[in-house]
Amino acid sequence: MIRNISIGIDVGTSATRVVVGEFLKGEKYPKIIGVGESETKGMRHGYIVHGEETVLSIKQAVSLAEKSSGLKIKRAFVAVGGVTLRGDVATGTSIISKADGEVTALDLEKAMEDAEANLNLENKKIIQSFPVSYRLDGKEVLGRPLSMHGIKLEIKAIFVTCSAAHLDDLLESLALTGVEVIDITAAPIAAARIVLSPKQKIVGGALVDIGAETTSLAVYENSTLISLHTFGLGGADITNDIALGLRIPLERAENLKLQNKEEYPDAKSGKKLEEIVGARLQDIFELINNHFKKIKRSELLPAGIVLSGGGSSLPGILELSKEALNLPVQLAKSEMFGNVKTKLRDSVWFTALGLLAGKEEESHSYGKPWGGLIKNLKNIIKSSLKQMMP
Repeated sequence: MIRNISIGIDVGTSATRVVVGEFLKGEKYPKIIGVGESETKGMRHGYIVHGEETVLSIKQAVSLAEKSSGLKIKRAFVAVGGVTLRGDVATGTSIISKADGEVTALDLEKAMEDAEANLNLENKKIIQSFPVSYRLDGKEVLGRPLSMHGIKLEIKAIFVTCSAAHLDDLLESLALTGVEVIDITAAPIAAARIVLSPKQKIVGGALVDIGAETTSLAVYENSTLISLHTFGLGGADITNDIALGLRIPLERAENLKLQNKEEYPDAKSGKKLEEIVGARLQDIFELINNHFKKIKRSELLPAGIVLSGGGSSLPGILELSKEALNLPVQLAKSEMFGNVKTKLRDSVWFTALGLLAGKEEESHSYGKPWGGLIKNLKNIIKSSLKQMMP
């Protein structure tokens, strides 16, 4: 019997995580049959600075996943993150092609192509694309305009982009591990698949993923992504601040951050620690709120914020975020495991798990082969590998 196996790989700045899932008939979520985790080396702010070290990190995580699942990993879905990850909004138009004015999938595709042409893609590559809204003959369309009649179609779309060089480096590192990339998904979008409910995405909600050196923000409304941004601050910055503020080694600072009171240097450290952590978290939430103001959603997301990632476990973060953003805030959780106790309930695994959770909302390409991105990247990788051969 052929098994329906899917694999997700999340190469983060501090850790690389691999999950192997098997889809069973009648089950909504896959059964996780293998996991692998390793410390990521050779990355800063989500991009590769020492390729050899990153390749070894990926190989180690993949090897552990293979050992626990009993399967050889050859192909996988991959998440991409990093400080250059952005959601760029553009508009495009198309003239309805049919004589009777009926809007077809071809018209939608042409409008998307025009929107893409209006982007400034210098040194960037598109990972995913999402229509945000439509207008037909100047009037707003609720939902998709297929089969409606008109003359001119306008589209507003969001294109998820990142640095072309950073993306190429990630794909090349994966190729050197022997893993073929099936598809690429922006890390916060992958996590949002299993964290944000359909209702939260309809009324307006956001995922905030606080990683080691970056914080990612994905905002949803009317069931589609409307904004995506990455900020260059994360949990490691808090650790560094504690080390400098209390003049202690980084290892002790990390334990202090996680509220290991046995590591307190003296009785006054508790109060100073709160001040240091609170100040850096305020910086992060100020950046997020400024972005909300930019997209005109400040204090206007009924479903509020869901916090995920390693930084979301900091004590007191819920109260601080609610006060800073003036919105409902909750910690990320997933229904994937029911009542089963597992380390995968920790939200640091949600990006890798989200890669397995289906593509119900992914790039509305209307027949355009967005998989061409992978083909182009493979050609780049082949060229790079040939240059490396003796």
